[in-house]
Amino acid sequence: MADSTDSRTPPPTAAPASTDTDAGYLQRRTLRRGSAGWLLLTGLGVAYVVSGDFSGWNIGLAEGGFGGLAIATLLMGVMYACLVFSLAELSAILPTAGGGYGFARRALGTWGGFLTGTAILIEYILAPAAISIFIGQYVESLNLFGLTAGWPVYLACFVIFIGIHLWGVGEALRFSLVVTAIAVAALLIFAVGAFTEFSADNLNDIPVDKEALGANSWLPFGLLGIWAAFPFGMWFFLGVEGVPLAAEEAKDPVRSMPRALAISMAVLALLALITFFAATGARGSAAVQDAGNPLVVALQGDGDPTPLSRFVNYAGLAGLVASFFSLIYAGSRQLFALSRAGYLPRFLSLTSRRKAPYLGLLIPGAIGFALAAGTGDGARMLNIAVFGATISYALMALSHIVLRRREPGLHRPYRTPGGVVTSSVAFVLALSALVATFLVDKDAAFIALGVYVVALAYFAFYSRNRLVAAAPEEEFAALAEAEAELERD
Repeated sequence: MADSTDSRTPPPTAAPASTDTDAGYLQRRTLRRGSAGWLLLTGLGVAYVVSGDFSGWNIGLAEGGFGGLAIATLLMGVMYACLVFSLAELSAILPTAGGGYGFARRALGTWGGFLTGTAILIEYILAPAAISIFIGQYVESLNLFGLTAGWPVYLACFVIFIGIHLWGVGEALRFSLVVTAIAVAALLIFAVGAFTEFSADNLNDIPVDKEALGANSWLPFGLLGIWAAFPFGMWFFLGVEGVPLAAEEAKDPVRSMPRALAISMAVLALLALITFFAATGARGSAAVQDAGNPLVVALQGDGDPTPLSRFVNYAGLAGLVASFFSLIYAGSRQLFALSRAGYLPRFLSLTSRRKAPYLGLLIPGAIGFALAAGTGDGARMLNIAVFGATISYALMALSHIVLRRREPGLHRPYRTPGGVVTSSVAFVLALSALVATFLVDKDAAFIALGVYVVALAYFAFYSRNRLVAAAPEEEFAALAEAEAELERD
């Protein structure tokens, strides 16, 4: 039974919203509804993340050793599970393309919405740029088409995969599902092969730093190593929170969104468990901690390639493509929602005849390509993306807590197990992960802060007084404020 509404605490007051948009404003900014059922949404959730199983997570072994990374992965898994359950409730309440920004807009006002949306954009614009660099490295290592890592490969990635997105969301999500299925199958096959060489002695073979507090064979870098490994434990799950961005294009989002989020998280947790233990147990934590391709190293070590290692190497490329492709989708939908509501320039939310936000795809793509070609530093860009992600997680978890407290009577087709306790756990762990980013890469964290400052200045001095009242997220907020006014009267 729903709780009675607490009229003593009104929702945040909306900033002045413009009313000068004509009747066709939203018609020119419409996505294709009903394009994705729960299966495609589940595939999207796994696609966001699957490349992280093939590489990146292993660097956490150099920060915390096997035990430190294992504990960090467990804690980050708990954070993502709690966050996903919270988002499942929020996405059933507010099924719009704004995703986390829309939730924060309702709970924390315009400033909270913009802060959250900007953090998500940092994640979803920087991560594809980084992954395009990794794709180039894979193409070069596999000697595909005689190409070397560089701008032609990055350009091909953005042109081809943005082109598929422009074709249509249904086609894009089906392509993503197929590539993701190949990558997941490869991970399972890898695990079968690697576990045949598994030895528990290989797990803790990293030398112990005797000066580190609490150091031992399982925690070679001590207790602080657990904290430093947080960002790498996140790589097994980073991006799954983007599923709600497909809400406006989903079939029956109120029912399909919670289901897709829960199944995606379960699949990712299973893949993290078997990949982590299989890779470290087969060849040793020390052998894979610095490898750019840890699964291949786990299978062949310093020896010649085997048929299985070659297969996994090619499948790693499929995993990178799946994540690159899906992250482009997520970034375009977040940009679309912020632009449609006036937080960013409105022209960015225009959609084509095939209902694709073409400028929301092309402009972030151009920025991503420029960053990839201009820097070639994929690791730094991923660290910046992780910084943005942790801020958004904390704000989305806080949004769940605030809405539960402020609007207990709000209709909730799905309710988060554990309620605010669940979202509070996600909130605390997200803040811990945010601090941990400074332990790993201070420069990346400060670069992300700099981008944040510029974005906030734009909002403070320009766009906050030019919001679009007719946008779904603004309408939700206005209705909530009107209901609170009636209750106070």
